[in-house]
Amino acid sequence: MPNATLARERLALLVSPDGGWGYQPGQPLHLEPTCLALLALAGDTAKYGALIEAGCKALQANRAADGTYRLQRGRPQAVWATALVLFTEHALSPVACAPGSPLAATADKLLAIESRVIKADDDEMADMKIDIDLSIRGWPWAEANFAWVEPTSWACLALRAAGRGDHTRVQEGMKLLLDRAFDTGGANYGNRLVLGHKTEPIPGPTAIMLLALQGMSNQARIDAAVGYLRVTAAKSTDLEHLAWAKLALAAHDGDQATREFLPELDSCIGGALSEEMHRTDGLGAGPYRLALAALALDTENRNPFRLASGEPAVSAAGVSSAHRTPATDVAGSPGFIERIKSKFRGWMIDRVGRMKPLPVTSAVHIARAESYDDPLADILAKQFEHFRQVLPLAGKRVVLKPNLVEYRREKVINTDPRVVDAVIQLCKREGAAEIVVAEGPGHWRNVQFLVRESGLGDVLEKHGVRFVDLNHDEPVKMTNLGRLTRLDYLYLTRTVVSSDVFISLPKLKTHHWAGATLSLKNLFGTLPGICYGWPKNELHWRGIPNSIVDIACTHTPHFAIVDGIIGMEGDGPLMGSAKPVGALIMGADLVAVDATCCRLMKLPPERVPTLVLAAMKRLGRLKEEEIPQLGEPIESLATEFELPPQIEKHLVPVAGKGTGVKV
Repeated sequence: MPNATLARERLALLVSPDGGWGYQPGQPLHLEPTCLALLALAGDTAKYGALIEAGCKALQANRAADGTYRLQRGRPQAVWATALVLFTEHALSPVACAPGSPLAATADKLLAIESRVIKADDDEMADMKIDIDLSIRGWPWAEANFAWVEPTSWACLALRAAGRGDHTRVQEGMKLLLDRAFDTGGANYGNRLVLGHKTEPIPGPTAIMLLALQGMSNQARIDAAVGYLRVTAAKSTDLEHLAWAKLALAAHDGDQATREFLPELDSCIGGALSEEMHRTDGLGAGPYRLALAALALDTENRNPFRLASGEPAVSAAGVSSAHRTPATDVAGSPGFIERIKSKFRGWMIDRVGRMKPLPVTSAVHIARAESYDDPLADILAKQFEHFRQVLPLAGKRVVLKPNLVEYRREKVINTDPRVVDAVIQLCKREGAAEIVVAEGPGHWRNVQFLVRESGLGDVLEKHGVRFVDLNHDEPVKMTNLGRLTRLDYLYLTRTVVSSDVFISLPKLKTHHWAGATLSLKNLFGTLPGICYGWPKNELHWRGIPNSIVDIACTHTPHFAIVDGIIGMEGDGPLMGSAKPVGALIMGADLVAVDATCCRLMKLPPERVPTLVLAAMKRLGRLKEEEIPQLGEPIESLATEFELPPQIEKHLVPVAGKGTGVKV
């Protein structure tokens, strides 16, 4: 059975040439896995001293002039890893945070970073129906954005470890964590309710929250979170969930039930690690998961996450906003010259965009598929005969992007794995040189868990196809060719931008704010969470249609295949109901494909802001008379979908009543 020693040995073999660790083997340094790897290897400093020294130097190469830590090749605003580096450096050498030291300056800077406060009467909050205190400030993933449980937990943990636990900012952060926790146990990234519906806790954020809240007594939500982790871990086989649970429970082992459970948890972690150790399909134990396993399996000897007993137990009650440290500006806020350059860049992009050629063909093929048990691969093959000349797959590296949001057994939220199976078969028949399935969910960081639970993992294993977690993939800085969000640049992922053929595989669904979520909305999952956080709400607040169209303009997918066998109607994309349609929809013009899907749902595409803006940006054709219809006629399969409540205020008004499109 694998133990901490074996996990450390494996981790040491995966060090990058730059001295750090990536999330997956072969990836250059990323700050988070490097921090966790250093904490894990510190369990045997005699053996790994040289690696630890090199890793610390690699971290320092990503220190900004203001004392924060940001991945040099990543998004400058993504400041969340600062807390992880502060915690790691202090754990490796407590004197490093002495007054006047560079790390003391880092702690000062971390204290100065504040989240945005959301006003309850903001237009964007009008129908959210949430039950949290929006006035509490915590820490964001990216500067000048909103507070979430995970970055706030890391900041509080790091600052408490560094002796700053009595600071007002830390007290307020801990108050935020308690406010976000469920009465019934656990936490997710920050919302117990969304649109009036209960959300579910997640093991990872719950564990990190508990680590930040050590030493607090008589808190029912902390006790409930400990209970939630015990129950969840007892049923889990996921290495990441198990490891985080062990680390948190080992620091909250004041009750006998928890103490008795810890040895059982070690056995579960060892079994999960054994299963993942030698996988090379993107679903194995890379450096991030190996480091967590090594730390979790070594808590009897050392637990770097356990705060010293002398560290004051901070009260999270009655925090005042007085004497608040002013919030910092966004890193690299543009000066006058940069603003002029940005305006000129936007003007040039707009001029070029007006001359953008429309897709070679806007034909859309609808095929009848009554059930997921139908011969879907054969159906897709017949459909693709109409597009092979436009989009040959032979010899190409094909990246498939399904819609994998979160897994609930009773809901039809995601692209069905049987559709992905059929598309993989199609690509193989057409002679693709390589097939990769990739996704970057905004609701769950642990996408490996989602892949396995949803059944997609079985499909990938059957075909020998590799999975790439886009949330932790290499970020690629690209000029924003849409400009609707007013961002000069977008950070996409290496896997997506380097593909020969990129295919969007969405589920046919309605959407509470966007009206419909189809092949274009599916592109949200191509932006890495390490740059935009979990969830990727910054992009929502810049306007969902604006963000979608910006992504599509910057890197336009080549093809779309929509799973319309069973769709979702009502309050999608999560809370709706199953709606059988019995169709597979295919095309090379994503605007035309999505417009056709809207017509199948009897939702006028001319009222969907995303599609209106996309057509304005010449991403494709919207008018029905300009879209050649192949296969089944729309009328033969069209069925009226129930629309989300209050959707009218998010749709383009009917002709003669204004545009309503937020740009």
